[in-house]
Amino acid sequence: MSLETTPPLNLKSGFLLNRRFIASMHPFPPANHRRYPAPMQLSFPFRAKTVNRQETNIPAVLETASVATENQSDSPVRIVALVGKGSISPLKCATWEEVMLHTAKRLKWVDEGYDMLVFTDNLCQSNNQTEALQKELSRADILLIVAISNQESVKWIQSNSKSVQNIICFDSSPNLANKLGGYYIQNETNGTLFGKIIGVSRSKKIKESMEVVKTVWEAWDRHNSDDIRFCLLVIINAYIRPVPILKNLRSKGFSTLNCMVRNCGPQILNCLLDPKCRKALQCLNNCSPVDQVCNYRCIASYESPNLEAFSLCVLQKNNCLELDAKIPEKPYVPPLVKFQGEDLCHEKAEDLFVGWLGDLGWSWRVVAGQNPAYDQFPCQYQLFYRGKAKGSFWYEPVFQVQTLEGEMVWRRRKYRVKRGKTPGTFYFSVLDNGVVSNEFWTIVDVSDDFSWGLFHYTGAARVAGQSYTGAVLVSADGMYPNEKEKNRLVSALAKCGIKEWELFTVDNCSCQDPPLGIPEGSSLHSKIEVKAENWKCTAL
Repeated sequence: MSLETTPPLNLKSGFLLNRRFIASMHPFPPANHRRYPAPMQLSFPFRAKTVNRQETNIPAVLETASVATENQSDSPVRIVALVGKGSISPLKCATWEEVMLHTAKRLKWVDEGYDMLVFTDNLCQSNNQTEALQKELSRADILLIVAISNQESVKWIQSNSKSVQNIICFDSSPNLANKLGGYYIQNETNGTLFGKIIGVSRSKKIKESMEVVKTVWEAWDRHNSDDIRFCLLVIINAYIRPVPILKNLRSKGFSTLNCMVRNCGPQILNCLLDPKCRKALQCLNNCSPVDQVCNYRCIASYESPNLEAFSLCVLQKNNCLELDAKIPEKPYVPPLVKFQGEDLCHEKAEDLFVGWLGDLGWSWRVVAGQNPAYDQFPCQYQLFYRGKAKGSFWYEPVFQVQTLEGEMVWRRRKYRVKRGKTPGTFYFSVLDNGVVSNEFWTIVDVSDDFSWGLFHYTGAARVAGQSYTGAVLVSADGMYPNEKEKNRLVSALAKCGIKEWELFTVDNCSCQDPPLGIPEGSSLHSKIEVKAENWKCTAL
């Protein structure tokens, strides 16, 4: 099944204009937000893992009063995840149980009202545990089924999940049915969610549901923790209640179009006359407005001056989408406090960023990253340096992108960096493809010998309505830290709320002729000297 494609100027097109964000202009009609708790019947036991439900005062990632419902905090969204006992996920062989328990915690970063409990289809436990599942299913909004093929489990689920209005099944028996908004979806032989919705005439509702299905399946198929959470957020947004970070990406209909035509006519025309810019809009039109990975692949493939001018006018100068994203407040990540046994000051923190630049041609090379949209590019080089102006500090990432047409191209950005209140924290800003992004970076850890470091970031492109988080593991040569550093690395990742199996390993195999170099007159280290010989690092 494929979604209907519309011409480039149709408001269904999305615009992701930055390595850190997307802005989409899909004028979706209001979603049907419903909840149907009902009593269930049980016949055999499951084992449950409970997620702490105590209040942790974690705000939504993006706080926008205009899209939040008044009673949002009074009505929790209840999710039950049911996974095959001992089943292994594609995420570096982590068990599905571990992945889902971690997802439950990460959902709380978006909204404290998202309650997710994880169960396994263990048939050898007590009836008390089965009754716990009965209670949760009786009020569940979503049932997520993963890696269940045991026929006894399948029969039980078929008998006892009939009143759950949203059921999605992945890597499980084809006898298990998917359901969205109360309507069953007929599985196809390939085991995907694509199929016909049963019991409804073909209508606008079907088209909307099929778009949800397409978005959810494509995200799940990328096999990463961010997209697993994203799948659940898409379903919540479509069938239960608005999710601010997703709803914020929709256009305002006529007011958006009027703003674009009134203020940006020449930029629109130039984009449509430019084959590369036009291809970008056509590519974006085939992406869900909330699928950041899909949207960025289009932009990275078809970057052009006309696309930059278009976004600068439509988004940055005129804010035609009327958006106002905020940098996420959660998770809070504490910065490194001491380096080589001494308290970290602002100058030393900047030196840690400067890293190997001077002795090598770069500060750091990225080994792995957590964000699926931004941290997985091949051959990532980081350049940190002090500018000629007093107190100025700059960051220039250099990275490769494989375009949708198979071409490998180099990209480079330039961020202004300001010190945060606490040493080891920084504010980054960049005008990227016509839109300003602001980010908050934290130096989580750097080994005393400078062999590796971990940097965490949160950010937002305000006028694009997009907020995000991520982390990068870096080293001098792009190689993973040795085994003796594993415990320290795992501890640093834990401070970010990240599991090691969430990281994407960066391809550093074919990195010929990167466009490196820094402006003449720039300076490097102030307090720390780094030498590549024997990986030595000493205080100046």
